[in-house]
Amino acid sequence: MSTPPPVFDHLLHLSDRRGIFEHALLTEPERSGGYRTDDMARLLVVATRQPDPGGPVNGLAGLAVRYLNEAQSFAGPCHNHMDVKGNWVDQPSLDVWWGRCLWALGTAAAHSSVGLVRRISVIQFERAAKVRSPYPLAMAYAALGAAEILSVQPDHAIARALLVAYADAETAAPTSGAAVTAEAMIAAGTTLDRPELCQQGLDLLNRLLDDEAVHRQPAAVAEMSDACVRAAGVDASPRWPDAVRAAVAWFEGANESGQPMWDSQTGGGFDGLDTEGVDRNQGAMSTLAVVSTLQNAQRFSAVAE
Repeated sequence: MSTPPPVFDHLLHLSDRRGIFEHALLTEPERSGGYRTDDMARLLVVATRQPDPGGPVNGLAGLAVRYLNEAQSFAGPCHNHMDVKGNWVDQPSLDVWWGRCLWALGTAAAHSSVGLVRRISVIQFERAAKVRSPYPLAMAYAALGAAEILSVQPDHAIARALLVAYADAETAAPTSGAAVTAEAMIAAGTTLDRPELCQQGLDLLNRLLDDEAVHRQPAAVAEMSDACVRAAGVDASPRWPDAVRAAVAWFEGANESGQPMWDSQTGGGFDGLDTEGVDRNQGAMSTLAVVSTLQNAQRFSAVAE
């Protein structure tokens, strides 16, 4: 059975000149909730890694880059929440959205088809990557961004320093419990030629797949598929492609509800599963999770070939 292609229509429907709205009431943007850096970072990732993006998808990438630029303080920490009028309602911090911002900027620098987006992303990455977060999950996302930068600029000193700091910390006191942590270990171990750290990440990912709860949510499914694509690039085990296919199948209806978790016509993702069944609101995070997972299936096919 072939994997359906990602559809960006609903993401475009959720967006305005400032960003994509965090929440939706069924299919319509819930504007009063405003925008989140977490979502805009994910938007930049999916928009810039889409093969042969058209004008509307490149437009989403440009929107995300502008938002992330505004979210960053000159010292490096990032805001997360902007209200519908364009005002920041929080203070800049080094919480997980700082890490996601760096992940997105590194991905854009490595994969965007638009030269201006690549150059601006590097500049923004350098501004934020001079500081370090005390939060392991934030550093894991930041490490992924640094690895992406180094994949196209191997001598990038700021990215290398960040990735080395992350690798040293994980070697000294390993963290666990999140697919992105496993992915970051694999990326850092591969990029820095530290095979023991790469294996540590593969082992963690195997445990997470073994322990995976029945009640999964869209973002968790997408992050697991991200990590498995990364693993497939360094390890020939059939477990990784199987897990990517399982992630797609989850959105197609192979879940506790037995119902699809997305609208295949618009690309809108349903917000999750709860005790009452499928939450049919189509917010940004769930929609981005669908797009990301479908992209991962396509990326894995390219790796496999």
